[in-house]
Amino acid sequence: MPPNPYQLLAQRLDSLPNGFPPSPDGLEIRLLERLYTPEEAALTALLRLTLENSHQITARIGGDHKQIREMLKSMAKRGLINAGRVEGGIGYGLLPFVVGIYELQVNNLDAELAQLFEQYYQQSFGQMLKIEPAVHRVIPVGESVQVDMEIRPYESAADIVRNANAWGVVECICRKQKTLIGDPCDHPLEVCMMLNNQPGAFDSSSYIRALTLDEALQTLQVAAEAGLVHTVSNNQHGESYICNCCTCSCGILRGISELGIANAVAHSAFVNSVDEELCLACEDCLAYCQFEALSIDLIAQVDQLRCVGCGVCVQACPEDALILVRRQEPDVLPVPRSKSEWLQQRASFRQIDLNEVL
Repeated sequence: MPPNPYQLLAQRLDSLPNGFPPSPDGLEIRLLERLYTPEEAALTALLRLTLENSHQITARIGGDHKQIREMLKSMAKRGLINAGRVEGGIGYGLLPFVVGIYELQVNNLDAELAQLFEQYYQQSFGQMLKIEPAVHRVIPVGESVQVDMEIRPYESAADIVRNANAWGVVECICRKQKTLIGDPCDHPLEVCMMLNNQPGAFDSSSYIRALTLDEALQTLQVAAEAGLVHTVSNNQHGESYICNCCTCSCGILRGISELGIANAVAHSAFVNSVDEELCLACEDCLAYCQFEALSIDLIAQVDQLRCVGCGVCVQACPEDALILVRRQEPDVLPVPRSKSEWLQQRASFRQIDLNEVL
């Protein structure tokens, strides 16, 4: 009996550092069945993370080049595999399920797929969030950091935006998914930001709305004012997106609020601090902290273990009694310098051989 192509693909995706753990009910297979044909699943299971052009893939795995090329082009267009320029044309490679394949289905998400993902989330997603280093890293709202405090470029959302050469925005798939299963939140939908070093990279996109630099910075401010937490990929260089997240919908932050995984997201290098002279114990800040890191005992109190250093509550304080300060060095987890280093560290944590998928 030939092997199930969806089982092969699920195993291949789980062999990536990001992970795609199996569920007791086989929900990972049902997710893949919604997205790929059997032939596409079988082909994708043979791809590598390193991009290869269609001739290289055909030479390596065998088969009809024209048929393989058309399948690759179709899957890349639907966000099921990675694609980019390589020597000899367009290269194709594996995408992790998260962050990757799932997020690129934002325009294809319907109630059935949303419910299927929710079931998978409740059964197995937490296993991915327990792996170190974390997938996402919190970066603070800029105005929330003490003015004389050094902020490194990879620690500033505004600097990350300014250092890009193209900007775009898409709907948040997490909020869209929760809405489709009947559990919406009130936060804005179109605030997930895309970044690229190539000018005009999003001008012809069918699902990313291109922005100017000023519009991108304004989107960042809208998200901050809505009480959303800025998160990015957990590396110092090469960020390609800024998620503006909430614990009510975000798959990563729900790991803390619903699944009880304290390290589901890497904390920023900052922590909240209270000016005892200015704090009036008005409790306004409590409503803005999504991580239950604040309490009132005569004045505001900060639980440093729960505080992720997002700065959302700082902007809500009418007395300017809250400010972010840098954590003590032993309490700051080092941020991987590059995506490659992140992959290596995560593969090491999972005890998998990264060379098998590169």
